[in-house]
Amino acid sequence: MGDVIHAIPTAAALRARFPEARIDWLVDPRYVALLEMVPGIDSRIAVNTRRPARTFATIRDLRRVGYTAAIDLQGLLKSAVLARAARAERTIGFATAHLRERTAAPFYTHRIDPERGAHVIFKNLALLEPLGSRDARVAFPLEIPYSAVSDSVSARFDNAAYAAINPGAAWPNKRWPSDRFGALAAGIRERVAMRSLVLWGPGEQSLAEAVARASNGAAEPAPATSITDLFAIARRARVLISGDTGPLHIGGAVGTPLVALFGPTLAGRNGPWSPADVVISRTDTCSCLYRRRCRRTAACIDDIQLPEVLDAVERRLATPRSV
Repeated sequence: MGDVIHAIPTAAALRARFPEARIDWLVDPRYVALLEMVPGIDSRIAVNTRRPARTFATIRDLRRVGYTAAIDLQGLLKSAVLARAARAERTIGFATAHLRERTAAPFYTHRIDPERGAHVIFKNLALLEPLGSRDARVAFPLEIPYSAVSDSVSARFDNAAYAAINPGAAWPNKRWPSDRFGALAAGIRERVAMRSLVLWGPGEQSLAEAVARASNGAAEPAPATSITDLFAIARRARVLISGDTGPLHIGGAVGTPLVALFGPTLAGRNGPWSPADVVISRTDTCSCLYRRRCRRTAACIDDIQLPEVLDAVERRLATPRSV
C-alpha cells in the first residue's frame, strides 16, 4: 500500500504536465479502491501475475493502446517485465543502484539515476524527466468518499479530537511493543486529555485489543475498516502514531500530523515527507536493515522508550496540520 501511495504525486505531476494525455495505472487488485480516490487517472488496471492467462490478456490489451511511455516505479523484475511488455515507445525505470531487483535493469530503454538518499516520492518524480517534467512538488489530489465507519468513530469520541495509533506491520521488527502503545494512549489522555483509536488490518485485531487492554481505558480498537475508511479516519485524527506501514503513509497523504517510529527501514526514504512531522528512529543501531526478521534478541525499534514518544506527540500537536 505504501508504494501505491508514494506513487500518487507522480500521477499528479503527469496529469499537470500532460492534461490531455491518457494515463493508465497497473496495480495490485487489492489497491484498485485506493486508486479510485485519485482523480486524473483514466484507467485503473488490476493485474495479478499469479493468474497467467489473465495477465497475458491484460498485456494484449496494453499493446493495443500504443503508449508513449511505460514507467516502472517498483524496480522489480516483475514490474519491469510488465512495463516492457506493453511495448510503449520508451520504458522508463531506475538506474541499477536504485532497483530493488537488479535483474529489472535490462528491460528499460531509459534509466534514471535520482539523488542518493532521497525520499522515494522524489525518486519517483525523477522518472518523469525523460518526458520533460521536472516538477518536484508533492501533491496528493484525493477524493475521499463518504465513510459511515468514520462517522461512527467520531460518534464514539463524541466528535472530540482523537489520536490514531497503529501498532501493526507486516514485518515483526517494524512493530513497537503493544504494551508500550497502550501506555502511550494512557499518557496522551493524561497529558492532552485525548483518547485514542487503535487501527488494525487483516490478522491484527487481537493486537489492537491488546493495546486497548494495556491503555487503562484510554484507547479502543477501531471497527473493521476498508482502505477508504482508513483514509477518512486518518483525515479526522488529530495525530497518528505508527511504524513504517500503510496507515502511516495514508496519514501523510491526507495531512494528518504524524509521529513515526522507525527501526529496520530508513525514514529518509520511506518515512514522512512533511518537515513538520516527527520521526523517532533506531536505524543507526539496527543490525537487520531491510530484513523482515531481526537478528537480535529484541528488535532495534524496542529501544525506543515511552517518554521519548510522548514528548514527540506533544511536540507534533503543537504544530499546525501540514495541509
